[in-house]
Amino acid sequence: MSTNYTSRRYAMVNRWDPRHEVTVRRHLDPRPGERILEVGCGRGHLTKLLEGIGVDVIGIDANPEASELAGSERVKHMYAESLTFDDDSFDKIVSVHAIEHIPQLEQALGEMARVLKPGGRALFVYPAEPIQGIWAVPTAVILHGNPLKARQVHCQWLWPRKVRAMTEPQGFRHIHSEFNLLSSPQFVTVLERL
Repeated sequence: MSTNYTSRRYAMVNRWDPRHEVTVRRHLDPRPGERILEVGCGRGHLTKLLEGIGVDVIGIDANPEASELAGSERVKHMYAESLTFDDDSFDKIVSVHAIEHIPQLEQALGEMARVLKPGGRALFVYPAEPIQGIWAVPTAVILHGNPLKARQVHCQWLWPRKVRAMTEPQGFRHIHSEFNLLSSPQFVTVLERL
């Protein structure tokens, strides 16, 4: 069973950690004029930051409340499993703490590969969970009123080798993965579309 993300409260409390900007700049090196898709953008904190440096950016989120609260036409309500963009539309893709929430992740990865230009890079930041859903307990309380539904929120338990195995059949080549600590342990994976 998957989680319904239609929640104004979740959109409001889901804050941006500015330390992710360093990760995005280091691994994607966003440049003015590039077209970048942010998957799972929430209210669009990173989307707006990238727009501010001249990037042609679109952010998408499964929560319709997020796009409404964003106050930006660059933030859209859309599901990663069914992107409405043309093939080869983006130079780069970034997703910060979102892929672990996608029930049909392989389908979403296929869609991301489809809209990414050949040679384009994708950056995924996702939790390093010792137990699936452990870092999603607060979100489970917000969305379901029940901490025991954390595995419905983080419906994917991911680590670099698993992400690599899921992305290679979709047309991605693994470039780099690392483990780091911010406010919670996380993995970073950089891929290139073949």
